[in-house]
Amino acid sequence: MSSFPGLAHVAITVTDLEKSVEWYSKLFDSRPVLDEDEESGTFHHSVFALANGMLFGLHSHHGSTAEGPFDERRAGLDHIAFGCSQEELVQWRDRLDELKIEHSGIKHAGYGSGISFRDVDNIALEFFAPPA
Repeated sequence: MSSFPGLAHVAITVTDLEKSVEWYSKLFDSRPVLDEDEESGTFHHSVFALANGMLFGLHSHHGSTAEGPFDERRAGLDHIAFGCSQEELVQWRDRLDELKIEHSGIKHAGYGSGISFRDVDNIALEFFAPPA
């Protein structure tokens, strides 16, 4: 084995699949490439194709009683970061403003810069650029 493989996809569970598909469609400026019940029949997924072959899935689990907004302080996912350049970070800030999505503005640190924002289920998302 050479090196540990990169991520192939990310899948998140949402409370209202239709609402989340519309929100992410606007953010990604695309529609899902897959929208179906999973083979086992226990969940439905809508999957978006992002750059470099990365897939981003939205899951709705049949019979789930999970309620309440996402909270990164609980064990599990903290946030999802989408990589970009410093120049693209400014463009993403402007795009979030255009979509009327609340965000942190561009924050700078020694390890890079980012913009934090949340989806309709309060899931923490970020655009991240390494230092120039």
